[in-house]
Amino acid sequence: MTSLPSRFVEDRALRDAARAVIEEDISRIRASLGQQGVASRVSSSVGSSISGRVRAGASDVLEQAKQQASDHRGVLAVLIGAIMLWLMRGPLLALMDGEEEDAQNDGKGEDAGADAGTGAEPARAPEGDLQ
Repeated sequence: MTSLPSRFVEDRALRDAARAVIEEDISRIRASLGQQGVASRVSSSVGSSISGRVRAGASDVLEQAKQQASDHRGVLAVLIGAIMLWLMRGPLLALMDGEEEDAQNDGKGEDAGADAGTGAEPARAPEGDLQ
C-alpha cells in the first residue's frame, strides 16, 4: 500500500507540469490571436498556400511549354499563323471582297463608261408583262 501514495504523488506532479505547459500554450495563443484574428489568419494562410501552389504549377507548365515549343518549332509556327489568320479574318475577307468588286467593275467599266458619257441609262426589261 505504500507504493500507491508515492505513485499518486508522482502522477499528480506530472499532471501539474502538463497543465502548466498547456496553460502557457493557451496564453501564447490568446496573445497571438489578440494581434491577428482567426479569420485573417486562415485567409492569409490559405491564400499564401494556394498562391504558392499556383506559382509552382505555373512554373512547371511554363517549363514544359518551353520544352515542347523548342522541340516542335514548325508546329508552333503553323499554330500561330492559323490563330493570326483567324483573328484577322474580317479585314482579310473585306479586302478580298473589295478586290473582287474592283475586278468586276473593271470588266464592266468600259460599258459603264460609254453609258455614263452619253447620260443614257442601260435598257431594262419591262416589269409589267413577263409573257
